[in-house]
Amino acid sequence: MAFKIPSIPPTTNKTIRFPNDLIESVEHLIQGKDCTFSAFVIAAVRAAVEEVEQETNEET
Repeated sequence: MAFKIPSIPPTTNKTIRFPNDLIESVEHLIQGKDCTFSAFVIAAVRAAVEEVEQETNEET
């Protein structure tokens, strides 16, 4: 298997407001880790989307 240089997926800037306590919680969780706030939020949203899609598929 040949190594493929990963491409960065296209992104769109969105402005979103977070409650201060949630920001503090996320920042606490990622402190000292190789993770940005944005990367954490993206991973969390992906997980939530997958869960909702799975629940929707199970209902049909």
